[in-house]
Amino acid sequence: MRGPGTGWDLHEYRPSSLTHLGEARASLLMLMAKSRHKKPENLRRYFKPSAKAIAEVTTLLAPGDSRR
Repeated sequence: MRGPGTGWDLHEYRPSSLTHLGEARASLLMLMAKSRHKKPENLRRYFKPSAKAIAEVTTLLAPGDSRR
């Protein structure tokens, strides 16, 4: 059986594929092109970065800060 909720619908893979691309540091413009969304706020619901990815990007703001 194929379709929504069965694991066979390609639309169900959109969040994970966009998340993997984002965590690999694809630009916002590339993520928007891949998802065919015209506005960044529409893309937000599909991009779910992991806690590790958020921590890694946070270190860009304060490299070497041991408080994180």
